[in-house]
Amino acid sequence: MANDGPVEHGYPHLETVRAAITALYKRLSYDTVRTYPTSVLPVDVAFCDTDDLYLGAQRVAHELVRHYRLPDARLVVSFREMRHAASVELAAGPEYFVELNDRFRDHRRDIGAALAHEVMHVYLHRLDLSFPGVRDNEILTDTAATYLGAGWLLLDAYREDGASSQKLGYLTPEEFGYVLAKRALVFGEDPSVWFTSAQAYTAYAKGMELARGDGQQPPLTAAGWAGRRRYARDRRHAPTGPPQPGVRYAFSPDGSGRLRVSFPCPTCHQRIRVPVRGRVRARCALCRSVLECDT
Repeated sequence: MANDGPVEHGYPHLETVRAAITALYKRLSYDTVRTYPTSVLPVDVAFCDTDDLYLGAQRVAHELVRHYRLPDARLVVSFREMRHAASVELAAGPEYFVELNDRFRDHRRDIGAALAHEVMHVYLHRLDLSFPGVRDNEILTDTAATYLGAGWLLLDAYREDGASSQKLGYLTPEEFGYVLAKRALVFGEDPSVWFTSAQAYTAYAKGMELARGDGQQPPLTAAGWAGRRRYARDRRHAPTGPPQPGVRYAFSPDGSGRLRVSFPCPTCHQRIRVPVRGRVRARCALCRSVLECDT
């Protein structure tokens, strides 16, 4: 939690975020991911100053348990002084103890954001899905919470001006915007209508630009002229040419010596390998996206 401190910007964790999206599809399957078409709605996690602190926190936690489809999980929420925004005790269940930073006693509108992250920890714990290392595992948790419909709360908790700042989660605001945009492109949902933070809207717009760019990289037919020209040059020198920096496709021969190109799926980032033979329609086996390519 950045509390009146510097907020990191940009995409320093982008590759881990993309790996997290792939891992989510692999562990849950396409069919399960598609059962989360609707995000948590603001009305379901609204928290006003007149609400009882503990009863209100329990209500919001219950709503997030319902959204993530953990019907037999019970969360007990408490508050204490701590360095981080929140923590959860990952035991065998079905009861889990969540502690929130005392700061949320006076910033109740952001309790839903903190709980979205902690309840996702429980969800991933039950799935037995994790990344090695604390940092990468927290990035996985933020990414999963966002992709499955609760992470817009974390981005909306980002506020920054000349005198103060606040950001929850391990992703940068732009990375949250990127994952939200990836979700929006899949489900046709616009989370920006729920933002109360102007900075959140800006971060989402930047993330959407990058997310759309994923679908405009060669060998996809939507690639721009410069990308297509570079791809053609790299193809002429493949597979003996040196690896090219800044590109995500790679050439290699198949068992018969014919050239193939591999590239990440713009939806789930699983690598796809197709023959180099002009126009090709590829179907991602993981997320079922159908991709028009010019190899």
